Amino acid sequence: MKAVAWHGKRDVRVDNVPDPIIEEPTDAIVRITSSGICGSDLHLYEVLGPFMGEGDILGHEPMGIVEEVGSEVTHISAGDRVVIPFNISCGHCFMCDHGLQSQCETTQVREQDKGAALFGYTKLYGQVPGGQAEFLRVPQAHYGPIKVPEGPPDDRFVYLSDVLPTAWQAVEYANIPDGGSVAVFGLGPIGDMCTRIAKHRGAGQVIGIDLVPERIMRARENGIEVLDISDQDDIGEALRSLTDGRGPDSVIDAVGMEAHGAPFGKAAQQIAGLIPDAIAAKLIEKAGVDRLSVINAAIQSVRRGGTISLSGVYGGQLDPLPMMDMFDKQINLRMGQANVRRWIDDIMPLLSDDDVLGVDGFATHRLPLDSAPEAYETFQKKQDGAIKILLQP
Repeated sequence: MKAVAWHGKRDVRVDNVPDPIIEEPTDAIVRITSSGICGSDLHLYEVLGPFMGEGDILGHEPMGIVEEVGSEVTHISAGDRVVIPFNISCGHCFMCDHGLQSQCETTQVREQDKGAALFGYTKLYGQVPGGQAEFLRVPQAHYGPIKVPEGPPDDRFVYLSDVLPTAWQAVEYANIPDGGSVAVFGLGPIGDMCTRIAKHRGAGQVIGIDLVPERIMRARENGIEVLDISDQDDIGEALRSLTDGRGPDSVIDAVGMEAHGAPFGKAAQQIAGLIPDAIAAKLIEKAGVDRLSVINAAIQSVRRGGTISLSGVYGGQLDPLPMMDMFDKQINLRMGQANVRRWIDDIMPLLSDDDVLGVDGFATHRLPLDSAPEAYETFQKKQDGAIKILLQP
């Protein structure tokens, strides 16, 4: 089969690789019909290369048609249309029982001291082949795959794999009061969807912050108040001026480690890209290598007693945070990988014919799998208005 494989920093290729097969009775084989490129895939494209192996198959936002199932898989069968959550979870351990599927004890990558295994995402998370491919072996398929109806296009459901539950959890964790205010840093796919969900769930004021013109225009077209951070000398003061001088009740960081600015973090990431992988991996694991401009802006901006929700990925072990300010402002901080299956029942009714979250028009690009190398480059460089790209084998 064809699959999108990592071969080095900014070097992804479409390789011919062996077809996957059933290996465990809880496996399924799915023929992929759509698979998104995620902003966190760009971390592999740029910063997290030391944790990748040449030929690793990328992608954790797939959906498709079931081809074959193992003997212990009974809730789906050949011919069913399914979405595959990005975290691989068993559904019956302590963590899954508590709605923490991203911490599944059955698939935890204990040798790396990490949570549940993920599709297509580095040695840290199990090095499981991903879904930017023609076929995908799905472990724990007795629980993970989400069966969806025939009829609507893939765009209606494919975001259940990551974008929708990640954004839903970010809004849930933000604890926005009824009619309250929320600022969302970053209007890429997750941040954009956070603004839509926050508005749908009753936030009285939703403010987006970004600097990419296409993202800003798209959010404004959806009725979101947007600040262009490149026009602001002090984003905290700008947000306070819009929220009765206090700052927003809640702030969502949908950017993470590769925020613009923060020259020390940029330098550390560049250094990590120039030294041998084994040393670079230790640097990332044990040092502060993130660009922290967004999380610091969130801490500065949120009102006293407010909540910060982190959905952007950070990677440095020793990133410095202003703990005195966080304590003094009595800030609540919540974060973590999305627990995909936990939120599906809440989200699925919103994917009816009314399409209240606008998922049908969410993708900016739909490209064949063979175009993956160009798609990654376009997305990374924020060219051609690329905000969400779907690959379709």
